[in-house]
Amino acid sequence: MFIKYRLLISLLILPLTLQPSCSYSQYSRDDILRYREEVRQMFNHAYSGYLEHAYPYDELRPLTCDGIDTWGSYSLTLIDALDTLVIMGNYTEFERVVDIITNSINFDINMNVSVFETNIRVIGGLLSAHILSHKAGIALESDWPCNGPLLRLAEDVANRLLPAFDTPTGMPYGTVNLKRGVPPGETTITCTAGIGTFILEFGTLSRLTGDPIYEEIAMNALRSLFQYQSKIGLVGNHIDVMTGMWTAQDSGIGAGIDSYFEYLVKGGLLFNKPELMSMFSILEKSVNKYLRHNDWFFWVSMQKGLITLPLFQSLEAYWPGILSHIGNLNESIRSIHNYHHVWKRYGFTPEFYNIIQQEVSTNRESYPLRPELIESVMYLYRATGDPYLLDVGVDILKSIQHSAVTSCGYATIKDCRDHAQDNRMESFFLAETTKYLYLLFDPDNFIHNQGEHGRLFRTASGESCVIDAGGFLFNTEAHPIDPGVLRCCPKKPSSKNESATFSRHLRVFDANLDALEQQRSSKPLAMPDVEMLAELNSLREHIDRQLKAGAERDRRKTEAQNRKYSFGNPLRKDVCTRQNWLKFVFFARRTRCERRTNFIDVIEDIRLKFASFRNEVRLFKDYLLNKTEFTGDNYDPQVMLERILQERRHSTTFASFTELKLLYCKPQQYIQRLSFLGQFFNSP
Repeated sequence: MFIKYRLLISLLILPLTLQPSCSYSQYSRDDILRYREEVRQMFNHAYSGYLEHAYPYDELRPLTCDGIDTWGSYSLTLIDALDTLVIMGNYTEFERVVDIITNSINFDINMNVSVFETNIRVIGGLLSAHILSHKAGIALESDWPCNGPLLRLAEDVANRLLPAFDTPTGMPYGTVNLKRGVPPGETTITCTAGIGTFILEFGTLSRLTGDPIYEEIAMNALRSLFQYQSKIGLVGNHIDVMTGMWTAQDSGIGAGIDSYFEYLVKGGLLFNKPELMSMFSILEKSVNKYLRHNDWFFWVSMQKGLITLPLFQSLEAYWPGILSHIGNLNESIRSIHNYHHVWKRYGFTPEFYNIIQQEVSTNRESYPLRPELIESVMYLYRATGDPYLLDVGVDILKSIQHSAVTSCGYATIKDCRDHAQDNRMESFFLAETTKYLYLLFDPDNFIHNQGEHGRLFRTASGESCVIDAGGFLFNTEAHPIDPGVLRCCPKKPSSKNESATFSRHLRVFDANLDALEQQRSSKPLAMPDVEMLAELNSLREHIDRQLKAGAERDRRKTEAQNRKYSFGNPLRKDVCTRQNWLKFVFFARRTRCERRTNFIDVIEDIRLKFASFRNEVRLFKDYLLNKTEFTGDNYDPQVMLERILQERRHSTTFASFTELKLLYCKPQQYIQRLSFLGQFFNSP
């Protein structure tokens, strides 16, 4: 019966599935570059409109030409568009905006935010801008890329999201308060994408800062989610993060699930983790078996695979781009033809399109300037050079220019059938849609480098790495990450050097404290100095308590790491050898167990930025007494990580690290990428 039903569905949708046409336009280089400049003008019009009418609000309202806060209250569009400025070569504006962001934006606010959106837009945007800073020629700190103001901001935001992951399953809540952690009464239901879309940003943060907690927590969430797949290898749409019970069991590749698949592929490639590619390979087999029908992908029940919604969602148009990452180009092109057919019919892709009835779904007729279709088109054109894909890009560009433009920006299309406009321009229009369009028509952009050239970079700590060698991977908000840069910060200073640094600054603190005590013994102090002395003595006692607590945390961490490297764990230290680096090509990763000592970082910042003793005292006090206020007294991310490691909730197997056949990518570009990533600059 099930086979007959699938056959009937296939016959119904067969006329809707278009085969690639041999007829397409011819584009000269001048034609392509002319479209590139048109996209640049599009971006500049929307970006200038935001600056003039909406900043410092999160987003522009393009019909009323004013601003509104949406996902936070921290000039979201400015952060989201930052790396697009670099890609389009506007380095002067990039430098100006970096200065604004680092000096005026504060995330220590009492506001509930989406953990998912804050991660992909804010952390992703800050990390990408930090990585691309050297391209813009702005002044870099001496230990870039392992430090910098944008990186510190990203780390600050990530620390504010960590409380969301403190659940029995390791899967995060959907909302967190930036100042106080998980809000009281917060729902425990989170969508699948909201659980599986952290490894790119958190992994990058760990590789640059040397603090493993971010990558470990993101990996733990992925492993936890994967174990809750159904017996037929499908995942649902929403799950209870406290119990692991699915509360929405529709399975698809679109809204609520989409970037989970995306991050399994991209996380596997960026961090050399075959474990993630193995997860995707298992899930993809079930997707093709139960969801795929003539290169459309329906929604089905996750337990039995029966069709529940024969819909195409505009968010699903990312899927061909993901398949292109693993070399599956034929299926990708066929799906692009299906999606392009919908675009040409309406001028846009509606949020939901009923494939069987061939019509827009009720109340799902809008197009909020989404990037997913042009994203896949850009990836596939880069992989194939098929001029048909330029046709698709031109259609998208012309539609937006014709129907979405306003006097101060570009508007969401409220209804694809009549092209009525809505008063919103989401930040991803400048972060993604215009960026992918620009890259489609800019064949010489540095993003497209496939390993033909790179630059040997030596960090302040003496580490060598190769940057600007291509292989950029985009997060789901189109923020590019250079994999070579992630190889620049493999080691942190030794504990001996850290102790010496800390001791040196603590001696300065004690010397000033002693001087004030001696001054008091020789003559009476003014009341402000008396109050200051009392504060300093109290602060010194607090420092002693912090040192003792830190020593205890280090002891527990060492024990936890020792447990981690036992029981055949695939990331144990004995696989981090040069021999195994060569044996497993670039997939086995070096393990860095050293955790950054935040206390020392703060003191180092004090040494670099403030010369006066009073400023040192103020920063000591602000950090030691207020740093963890937003999380509450009972939350410590390191304790959470240690508990996760100790319980070994979702262990991996060494076998997954040998399944190199799972990465069936085009060999040339990955061999080129391997040779330029600096794999062999580090001693074993």
